[in-house]
Amino acid sequence: MFKSLLIANRGEIAVRVIRTARRMGLKTIAVYSDADANAYHVAEADEAYRIGPAPAAESYLRADAILEAALRSGAGAIHPGYGFLSENAAFAEVCEKAGIVFVGPPPAAIRAMGLKDAAKALMEKAKVPVVPGYHGDNQDAAFLAAQAEKIGYPVLIKAVAGGGGKGMRRVDDPAQFGKELASAMREAGAAFGDERVLVEKYVARPRHIEIQVFADSHGNAVSLHERDCSLQRRHQKVIEEAPAPGMPPEMRKAMGDAAVAAAKAIGYRGAGTVEFIADATDGLKADGFWFMEMNTRLQVEHPVTEAITGLDLVEWQLRVAAGEHLPLKQKDIPLTGHAVEVRLYAEDPAKKFFPSTGRLARLRAPENMPHVRMDMGVREGDEVTMFYDPMIGKIIAHGETRRIALRTLKNFLTGMEVAGPKTNLGFLIETLGHDAFIDGDIDTGFIDRHLDALVPPAEPSPRILALAAAAHLMARKRAAATETSPWGATDSWVLGGRRAETLNFLLGGAPLSLKLEPQDDACRLILVNDGASIVADAALTADGALTATVDGARHAAAFVANGSGFTLIHEGIATEFSVVNPLDVDVAADADTGALKAPMPGKIVQVLAETGATIKRGAALVVMEAMKMEQTLLAAADGKVASVNVAVGDQVEAGAALVTFEEAEK
Repeated sequence: MFKSLLIANRGEIAVRVIRTARRMGLKTIAVYSDADANAYHVAEADEAYRIGPAPAAESYLRADAILEAALRSGAGAIHPGYGFLSENAAFAEVCEKAGIVFVGPPPAAIRAMGLKDAAKALMEKAKVPVVPGYHGDNQDAAFLAAQAEKIGYPVLIKAVAGGGGKGMRRVDDPAQFGKELASAMREAGAAFGDERVLVEKYVARPRHIEIQVFADSHGNAVSLHERDCSLQRRHQKVIEEAPAPGMPPEMRKAMGDAAVAAAKAIGYRGAGTVEFIADATDGLKADGFWFMEMNTRLQVEHPVTEAITGLDLVEWQLRVAAGEHLPLKQKDIPLTGHAVEVRLYAEDPAKKFFPSTGRLARLRAPENMPHVRMDMGVREGDEVTMFYDPMIGKIIAHGETRRIALRTLKNFLTGMEVAGPKTNLGFLIETLGHDAFIDGDIDTGFIDRHLDALVPPAEPSPRILALAAAAHLMARKRAAATETSPWGATDSWVLGGRRAETLNFLLGGAPLSLKLEPQDDACRLILVNDGASIVADAALTADGALTATVDGARHAAAFVANGSGFTLIHEGIATEFSVVNPLDVDVAADADTGALKAPMPGKIVQVLAETGATIKRGAALVVMEAMKMEQTLLAAADGKVASVNVAVGDQVEAGAALVTFEEAEK
């Protein structure tokens, strides 16, 4: 066994690998970009080396910089994690030539599965069932459109060198094929340096089920059972579980055998995942699945496999890379209980899951829950930047049954406190509690079908308003207690007693007024809009922990102050309030700026707006790339384009006016 390990990655996977390596007695070595100089994985490692500026192309994707760090540190092996260089055959070869163990498959195996079209041809020879489609070299747009017609709509365009939903588009209408093809190719080129795509039949009710395989250099290969990854948005996984709900034993065996055959067909070594698509129209069946691709690396969702098998897959990787035999034979692989994993992302579900950035002002989780595991890539106070994937971390629960695991995970998430960037925490809580999901009625279209029920309402409940007002008053009272002069006090004290007052906030950019009336030690809140009244009293600690009684019911929440207001977190839902200064003129007005603004920093990849054009609400105006994903920005209202202020290739800051408008003629 080598004595030291460099982790050529960042975030939660780097932290996760470091912990297993340390348990095995290895020295751990991290690498970091300028944006990650103070990152969690850097703090966890024994040593750390800078490899370049913040953009991934200038740091984590630079094989030469990583190799130089490995040689400087004397690393005996490199673990690539997932993403970045994990499936780069050339990088694996460079490591081997330098005498450094690459913790992954042989370069030939990476190449065999690295291109989806070639992989499918190889699987056909190995008699592994594949999805009908065109997997050839002809990339002419007209030819591919003709192939799509031959296959029959809907079809799926997929990047040949892709993964993680990058360069993937579902097309239902032939008239949209050309536009979606161009977008998929552009995104694939940006993500993988290869614009080529393939076209496949889109299965009506698809379940995304994958098999974890492991192989050693002595000819042994095993399946570690399946994972269901059907809960996806924009072709990226959000919730994964193991085993797959409703999986018949004969199908588990058939898929496991097919996955092992795929691994052996390419002389595989190490951890790999063979991904299949299954038709769930009439339930799962042993003859109703097809090969999609093989990921020649560890997967993000590997913890659910670890939970049901009791195995450490990173330890297996390191032992196999050191030349050892697989620790267990197929008949000895356990399967106990059920595990569910959610991915906590910095993104806004209410805005089509648009990525979010910013400082994590609060990141807390319930304690003393032994059946829950957290694999986090950041800590409270860390920054979520525009340069990398917006995943904050993963939370995994294991239980004797699926329903127990779901309840455990939902309860844990409800107790989490996250403030700063917008997150999908509320969305995850709603999904775990959705009746159809609990019943196992799932496929890859689940989120789109139930989106309205899964995204928490934009309008907060009267209870949230009461908690927010109470927290704000308590915080103001504490601040007032530090004042030495009565003229500096900000409470509602007046000569002869306290008076009623109105609190003015901005909520989602819209003005909100709450009228408060004193009532002993509590306060009566009268919502100006509907006249409803709620009685609330509260206590707030210096750490922002809020306990409050609202209309006789006790609640716990968290209060996080920021420069212009505060965030109120209750049952996993974070609501942001801006406090209006009464001395500011018209500060509550959300005036129309007459411009389409960049929601976050990014790169302009397509400009669809034209100066002088009359546009309708919902029209696509600009396509920008941010946090590794393309986002199409739409017109918020009817209007006329006054000016287009950007061009393809421009880097823009958050809030930049991309397109300006004048009022449309009536």
